[in-house]
Amino acid sequence: MSALSKSTEHGERGLDRPERAGWLVRGPLFRYIVFALLASVIAISTLTYLASVIVKEWSRRDISLRSRLVFRSVQGQVVIALTSRPQIDLTPVFEQITEDDRILALGFCTADGQLRFATKDFPKSLTCNGIKPGASGSLTTVTDAGRQIPVSSFPVTAQGSTGRLLVLHDLSYIDERTREARVYTLLALIAATSSLGLLGTAIIFAITRSWARSIRGAIIEAHQGALPATSKRADFPISRDVHAALAELRSERRFAGGIHVEWSPETLRRVIVEELPSAQIIVVSNREPYIHNRSGDSIILQSPASGLVAALEPVMRACGGTWVAHGSGTADRETTDANDRLSVPPADPAYLLRRLWLSEEEQHGYYYGFANEGLWPLCHIAFVRPTFREEDWLQYRKVNERFANAVVQEAGCDDPIVLVQDYHFGLLPGMIRERLPKATIITFWHIPWPNAETFGICPWRQEIISGLLGSSILGFHTQFHCNNFLEAADRFLESRIDREHGSVTFGGHETLIRPYPISIEWPPAALAEQATIAKCRDVVRKRYSLSSDVRIAVGIERLDYTKGILDRIRAIDDLLSRHPEWVGRLVFIQAAAPSRSKLGAYGALQAEAERLVSEVNDRHGREGFQPVRLIIRHHEPREVFELFRAADMCIVSSLHDGMNLVAKEFVAARDDDQGVLILSSFAGASRELSEALIVNPYDTRGMAKAILQALLMPAEEQRSRMRLMRDLVRERNVYRWAAQMLLDAARLRRHRGIAELSSTGEEGMNSPVSARAPRRKSA
Repeated sequence: MSALSKSTEHGERGLDRPERAGWLVRGPLFRYIVFALLASVIAISTLTYLASVIVKEWSRRDISLRSRLVFRSVQGQVVIALTSRPQIDLTPVFEQITEDDRILALGFCTADGQLRFATKDFPKSLTCNGIKPGASGSLTTVTDAGRQIPVSSFPVTAQGSTGRLLVLHDLSYIDERTREARVYTLLALIAATSSLGLLGTAIIFAITRSWARSIRGAIIEAHQGALPATSKRADFPISRDVHAALAELRSERRFAGGIHVEWSPETLRRVIVEELPSAQIIVVSNREPYIHNRSGDSIILQSPASGLVAALEPVMRACGGTWVAHGSGTADRETTDANDRLSVPPADPAYLLRRLWLSEEEQHGYYYGFANEGLWPLCHIAFVRPTFREEDWLQYRKVNERFANAVVQEAGCDDPIVLVQDYHFGLLPGMIRERLPKATIITFWHIPWPNAETFGICPWRQEIISGLLGSSILGFHTQFHCNNFLEAADRFLESRIDREHGSVTFGGHETLIRPYPISIEWPPAALAEQATIAKCRDVVRKRYSLSSDVRIAVGIERLDYTKGILDRIRAIDDLLSRHPEWVGRLVFIQAAAPSRSKLGAYGALQAEAERLVSEVNDRHGREGFQPVRLIIRHHEPREVFELFRAADMCIVSSLHDGMNLVAKEFVAARDDDQGVLILSSFAGASRELSEALIVNPYDTRGMAKAILQALLMPAEEQRSRMRLMRDLVRERNVYRWAAQMLLDAARLRRHRGIAELSSTGEEGMNSPVSARAPRRKSA
């Protein structure tokens, strides 16, 4: 019996064992009981207090009524005693009245303040002058030997002078009544709350048992090979997240032989072969994975500095298929065949690259214009105003149509799997859907998706959203971006939003909205040809003329205003200004690949970066040493990883980023478990690499403190942090990212196949023509 089966069997048989009690102590049922008890104590205390207040109020009314009755019964006798028969002593009459256990004493105060007719229990310390006169029946409270005594005062007028009849009340009966009320209220509330608590506990326990049984059943089905989401167990109260986890468990067990899966090219190939047999995979992106440029009489092969290419190229090497992209190299046409195709990688061909040629006008409007002057700043919210022009939009739509036609040309069947990449193709999924209705279209939006209010700036927001909803699955890096898209679709389109299952139905077609955190290949191909850490450090130190005691910080990315390059340079400046002891002991190397240099914002960024670096070096540099080195040129992956391995820290200060694979590449490069990653909280990678030093790139002082912390971090702490991050990047690599999307696509295709068979079966039973079809075939 497998470990999973044993675990499940133990869970079913062990419900009455001591382990269950331990689960209850730690589990939600225990928390519910504690909460219920606390709520009951608060309710009982509150209601008991209210009961006491009510009893005291009733008692005060009783005192007032009783004192008035006493006054009315003796008023006439007091007047007679004061006028016509002054020799009468009313004390015996008063004593008779005080036989009522609620009347403590009676007394009469004359107009000149003398006490007459006082009963024997009248307090000696109480004088007529000690009780202020008030309205008839006014009630005051006096203190005698620490005892609170209510006193009712009634004016009595005789022969032109006014005295006062004082009625002193005994409160002991009130205290007794209050105690009784508290006891009875407490008992009633305890009985009621106990009954409700036991009932609630029984209901929660029953629901928990039902949920646990459904979970165990789903796990058994996953272990036996059934798909939980399509089984009868799906009717039990199991969340969508649990079903997704079980589906992933099933896939991982299947492709890893029942042990923890290590996602690799081989595992991904097994996914394709077993889950998507005979499926054709087509990738569409603007940037191509290999660029041929002419340099004099020779042709140079380059890999672009692109996170998209870094993520997808290993997947295509594993899966095969066709990659459709814009041919941008100066020698690209010379290296393709008559159908604009070539096999790549050149050294070990694994898939086809289909190049599409764009005119200068198309490139300017579609790529530089609408995509990078419009959508890029709009989605990144980097405080660069997006620019939208009608002519750019027309070119964007035209180029999307050209790519849709190219996909149809490359498709060898009517139901290929098409992986559409990034914001350059917001209209493409819908166009492919029109031409290939049966295609499984997975669109991945590599940049952030802003909130609906921000996206509403785009004049063609409805067209972009409806175009993306031509996808079968629309993926983003994080759930936050998924939520933003659902909000935008809800606001700008007449569509049905299912937030529980994460889908949008528009025009009769349902699109799943899913988070797929992108990653890198493991191990990185560029790491295979790297020298040791010590050797890489020596090479970099020699290249930049650095002594052995100088600490190295690096930043590596495209020269883009969303990357926070200026902000990290300012942080280095702040650190050296506040801690001059690091001047000459710290160098920051910023490798920046030129990007979109035709756009004014990018040219301005490069000029500003060069000016800022010059200022910092003038302020903190000295002869033979500059604290900041800005290298603006293309760096091959081998050079990038060499810098990563030589550095003491890597600074990733994106102002807004979907994921940022540079952070993961730095972690992957550090097989010595050393080095510190400083990571922006506005990069999607910060949600996974929590062991990095997370910073706000807009907070220059905070970033400087993080750099200082990295410089002073002990080797053991670096090792602990780096090992955790390396484990995560290794497990959640790009093959797992691709497998998640492809497995979801496989499930969609199976469901569609079942629906088509069911539809065919129903038509066969109802249609005479269909009923005759088998006889014609057999004939």
